[in-house]
This record gives sequence, structure tokens and C-alpha cells, in this order.
Amino acid sequence: MADGGANFASDPGTPREESSGLERLIDIGLALSAERNHDRLTERILLEAIDIAKADGGTLYLKTEDDTLKFINVRNGTLKIAMGGTTGVPINFPPLKMYNPETKQPNHNNVATYVALTGKTINIEDAYEAEGFDFSGTKKFDQSTGYRSKSFLTIPLKNYSESVTGVLQLINATDGKGTIITFSKDVQRLVGALASQAAVAIDNQQLIEAQKALMDSLIKVMAHAIDAKSPYTGGHCQRVPELTKMLAQKAVESSDPPFKDFALSEADWYELHVAAWLHDIGKVTTPESVVDKATKLQTIYDRIHEVRMRFEVLRRDAEIKMLKSIAKGKSARVERKKFKERCAELDAQWKFIAESNLGGEFMSKDKQDKVKEIAAQKWYRYLDRKLGLAWAETKLFEAAPPAAEGWEQLLADLPEHSVAEYNLGEILNMCIARGTLNDDERRKINDHIVLTIDMLKELPFPKHMRRVPEYAGGHHEKMDGTGYPNKLKAEQMSLPARIMAIADIFEALTAADRPYKKAKTLSESVKILYFMKKDRHVDPELFELFLSTGTYKDYAEQFLRPEQVDSVNIDQYLDSKKAPPAPPPPQPQAQAAE
Repeated sequence: MADGGANFASDPGTPREESSGLERLIDIGLALSAERNHDRLTERILLEAIDIAKADGGTLYLKTEDDTLKFINVRNGTLKIAMGGTTGVPINFPPLKMYNPETKQPNHNNVATYVALTGKTINIEDAYEAEGFDFSGTKKFDQSTGYRSKSFLTIPLKNYSESVTGVLQLINATDGKGTIITFSKDVQRLVGALASQAAVAIDNQQLIEAQKALMDSLIKVMAHAIDAKSPYTGGHCQRVPELTKMLAQKAVESSDPPFKDFALSEADWYELHVAAWLHDIGKVTTPESVVDKATKLQTIYDRIHEVRMRFEVLRRDAEIKMLKSIAKGKSARVERKKFKERCAELDAQWKFIAESNLGGEFMSKDKQDKVKEIAAQKWYRYLDRKLGLAWAETKLFEAAPPAAEGWEQLLADLPEHSVAEYNLGEILNMCIARGTLNDDERRKINDHIVLTIDMLKELPFPKHMRRVPEYAGGHHEKMDGTGYPNKLKAEQMSLPARIMAIADIFEALTAADRPYKKAKTLSESVKILYFMKKDRHVDPELFELFLSTGTYKDYAEQFLRPEQVDSVNIDQYLDSKKAPPAPPPPQPQAQAAE
């Protein structure tokens, strides 16, 4: 037992053939540099040190940011203690404090903390006779177990900058026959060399993990920023990665022919994780007025309010006309009847325009013509419309008609409605056939995937992450080659990219926070996805895997509202012999184009 109550040690493992110390260290160094798993790395360091020194056990500590030594691995062959590392047995010993919490003085009483503070190696022949260190906890442990803690070798782990990052402590060197002896100078040098290699290996791994953690944080910050741009797509960039990984895991586990050779290494999983989180990074450039466009006339605000006021003006004009006619001696009864009829007409026209502004179902040519007919009505403007405008907006009016008073259409497509790459014309937008986006806005939405690819290609991804742009940039491609931006066909797309396409679509279908549609139920969403499969917009085999493994249900239980989660009879979508369900009604264009 050593240093404050924990018995460090481990079974040194299976004896191995003798080899020269140098060759042994070379082999260990190569093995340590190749190990990427933190638990396996720290465990191997301790076991190799125990084996080299023929010790009965030992402990590996790592220094924490709050100046304590944390127990990472504990082994003892005699007592058959194995904790930490890959054992799955937790270490419940409290960390060793390097400084007194009250006096803030360095803790030199404990040999492990002394080594961590000074960077010196301590080789103790017998802990019971050692001076300058407190082994009371060790003696108490020995009394309770019948163990005899005697020789100790405590060595600091120093990184490139000579900073101590941990401590390696071995207990009870043996002569190979079970007799406890002192750790020899030769053993001390060999274990010291191993400790140096170990410190570098741990430091490298910690640096890699820190870089990975930083990258993950930056990725999530970007994704959160994109979601935060719009109150309607919040969470999309977080939910798509979850569904992507859920379906990918089912593909890995599947033994069906399409997936039996599909496997993902730890690096592959991380590559997919990054791609899923960054799949919509291009949306950072998409204006909120486009992403959040809930109605046809909405820009930064909904211009339907302006249109309503024009209807109010027409109604007042009708009333003024009626009163003037009566004042001139015309029949009051006749004029009031005309006014009442005009009010009814304006009310019906306003309700039609207001309803049309909502988008949604397909707008027929007849309805579009009706919009244009209503729009042709005139109202009289008296005030200068160029006053009170920002400089940039004033520039838009240079090509506009004179600002003096005059007649204007109820709705119009005016020169000043052409703003940069967008056409804000009132008639043009009111006649959008489906959804709320016009062609310019649709192109802008679609551009986010092009920008996603371009932005990701600019990042210097390491070799094992070179497919991130391809995975992230393929979620709007379709199996029949009609998707965008590259019109790829199924055989041109990797399986992870096809998985992400399904995840992106299903999240969009089930999302309950979109401005242009109400939340769809689980069964409605599966049905729509089924017809997308029939049209070869999504991978048919992945669609069947999605249903047959219950992934759709697992996702729904985690992310859908309770009222959305209804029962789904997946047999009608998996058994080709059964009659397919009726096609779903036409869907609004989902501008999130998730």
C-alpha cells in the first residue's frame, strides 16, 4: 500500500522472454506511440513498468488542472487488485492533493505528491523505515489486509517541456522467486526511460484529444449559431446528426447483402459525426428573411399589413364617394346599396388575398389570375413616398416613377422591388404556385449546400476526414440524379451520404417548428418518405432498413412531440405484394431545404 491509503499495483501479467533493455524499450515505445485509446495506453504503461521491474504492483497517477494526482490505474498481483484502465472497475480513492487546501503549502509528506512537485525520482528500500514521508496510510492498509508494503520506486512523468504530468509508482520489487528486494539502479534507469516515453505518449494523446475537443466545440458552436439564426429551424443541426448515427449503426449491424460489408472504424465514425454536424454550415450566409419566410409577402416583416391598409383606403374611398353622391342629390338608398355591395366585394377580395399569402397547397392558374385582377384596382396616394427612407433604399427609387401624388395599383411589381438578388414584387410573390418562396429565394436556399461544400473544402481536414465535404454536401442529392447541386445518382454517392439524406428529410418532415407547415405525425412522415423512395429520391434499401429496424420509432420517441407519435403499419411499406397506400397530398415547398 502506498501514499495515503491506496495499494498501487497489478498483476504483471504473463512472463515474457528476456530481451535486452534497449530492445525492450524500443518495442514498448513503438507500441505506446501507436496506441490511440487512453485507457489501453495508461494501462499498458503501468503493466510494462511492473513487468520490467518485476514488481508486485503499482499505480499510475495523472496530474489534474486543480493540482491533484488522480488515480488512473491500480494493480497488485498478490492481492489480485486490478482497477482502472480497461478493467471497468472504478477507482474510488480520492485524488492526492499536491497543496494543503488551507495553508496552500506544497504537500511534501506524501511521496507521490513530492515527486510531482519536485520532479525528482524517489527510490525507497523500506517504507516502514523511510524518513521524511508519511506512510501511515500504507501501514494501516497492510494491517487490514496482511500485506507488507516494502520497496517503492516513484518516478515523475515529464513531457517535452519538462513539466510533470503524472507519477508512476511501483511497489515491492522481487527477485523472481517471490522475495521482496530493493529496486536496483538498473531497474530505476529502465523504468525512468519508460516513464519518459510514457509521458510523451500521454502528452501527445492529450494534445490530440484537446484538439479534437476544440474542433468539436467549434463545430457545435457553428451548428448552434445556424439553428439560432432562425426560431423555426432551431435544433435541426443537432437532430440530424443523431438520426444519421442511429441509422448508420443499424447499417453496420446489418448482415443483409446491401450492408454486410459496410463497417465504420473509430475514425470513420468521427468523420461522419463531423459531416453531420456541419451539413448545413452554408446556411450561415442565408438571410433570415429567406429562411424564415412564413408567408409570400414576408421579408423582414409581413407586407400583408400594407396591402390590408390599401383595402382600408379603397373602402373609405367608396364611403366618401357614396356621401358625395348623396350630397349632390342622388338617391341615398341606391348609393348606400352600391356602397354595401362594394364593401362586400372588398371584404371577399381581402380574404382571398390574405389566404393566398399563406402559401401551402398548390395555387392554380385561375387563382393566380384572380390575384392579378384584384391587384389592378387603383388607389390614390397623396404623400411623397421617397421621404424618410434610408440612403440605400432611396437609391432603389432612382428607377421608380415620380414620387408626387398619383394613382397606384392595389398590388404591384415595382422597380424598387428588385433588391440585389431578390425580387420582392407583390404580384410575383403572391402568385407563387406552392409554398412561400419565389424562384430567387429558392435558388438562395439551394445555394446553402453549394456553400457548405465550398466552405468545407477550404478546411484542411486530415487524411482520415477527407470525405467530410462529400458526406455533408450530398444530403440533397437524389437516387435518380435529379437532386442538387451535382445531380449525382445512387451509384455515385457513398452510403454515409445516402444515410444523411434520409436523416435530413425525415427530420424536416417531423419537425414541429417550421413556419410554413404544421407538425406532421409519424405515420404521415413515413408515408411521404415512402413515396420519395418510390420516386427514387431516397435510397430504397436504406428506407427499408430505417423501418425494419425500428429506427424511425426510436427517433420519434426521443425527438417528436407525444401527439405526433402515432402507430405506423410498416408492412404496407415493406411488402411489395400489398397494395401501396394512397399518395399523400401535395406538400408545400420546404424552404429550410434541410
